[in-house]
Amino acid sequence: MPKRDARNLAPAQLDALRTRAIAMWQNGLNRRVIGALIDVHYNSIGRWVAAFETEGPGAIVSAKRGRKTGGQRRLSAAQERSVQKMITDKTPDQLKLPFALWTRQAVCELVESSFGIALPQRTCGEYLKRWGFTAQRPSRRNYEQKPAAVRRWMKERYPALVQRAKLENAEIHWGDETGVRNDFKPGRGFSPKGQTPVAQNSSKRFCINMISSVTNVGKVRWMVYRDRFNGEVFINFLRRLTKDAGRKVILIVDNLRVHHCAPVKAWVAQQSGRIELVFLPSYSPERNPDEYLNGDLKASLGRKPSPRNQETLEQNLKSHMRMLSKTPARVAAYFQAEHVRYAAAA
Repeated sequence: MPKRDARNLAPAQLDALRTRAIAMWQNGLNRRVIGALIDVHYNSIGRWVAAFETEGPGAIVSAKRGRKTGGQRRLSAAQERSVQKMITDKTPDQLKLPFALWTRQAVCELVESSFGIALPQRTCGEYLKRWGFTAQRPSRRNYEQKPAAVRRWMKERYPALVQRAKLENAEIHWGDETGVRNDFKPGRGFSPKGQTPVAQNSSKRFCINMISSVTNVGKVRWMVYRDRFNGEVFINFLRRLTKDAGRKVILIVDNLRVHHCAPVKAWVAQQSGRIELVFLPSYSPERNPDEYLNGDLKASLGRKPSPRNQETLEQNLKSHMRMLSKTPARVAAYFQAEHVRYAAAA
């Protein structure tokens, strides 16, 4: 009768069999008897006993089967570290590769140009996963942005502004303008496989504009307008903002030309210090918390049925903004985003 081939057993089963054989040997049974009892060839019993006597109990524990981790990788450890550093510190175009972002294909081309090793995209994806890299939606930056000016704003200008606001009992607001249209793209929705859902909208295009401001404690102020944004519209919003605040307002806005126009400057100068305009570094919208309110608004409208007319679009916008006005905690949470955390309430 053929003996059981221990190589076909699972590691846990084989370890249990070895432990049982060693226990029998320690009780005085010889290897032929043990082999007959547990249906294993006596030579295998002899090897187990010899290993146990020489190295101890650890010698009869099964080693991990299969290839050693990293044993079949095409890149050496030093090459892997080099690639990780390059894709962390540089963008593809800085390394003269025709890509805007690091993709699997871009990494494959980098490896081939650097080390002469051609890798499939799937393999590059496995390397990226192993290194802890994930596919992410990029944040946008303007070529014209001046990093030195942004650092100065973060470390010097804004902290000084906060201190001055405390001395003057002023309230700091961040302001911005946005527009919403009826042809926004809807989000994803569930449907049976192979049956693409249909989102209907009007062939007519219409929009509604809004200017708003937020504070780091969750206060929201907003105004809807249909016409083009100009100095008159901006002054109207500033007038409402100062009337509602009850104290001096410091409004931080971007460098849109309307914000700097002569009528706005003249009107602000006539307010006896009730309002002050402060300007963010140029081309730095990611440093304005009010941008997150705009994103919240558009995401909410994208979940609603496409409006059939401008009045419904305006009603949907106002409904969401009224909700935000009553939920300051939600608005204050905008300030926890990475790029605007500097402005969060202390």
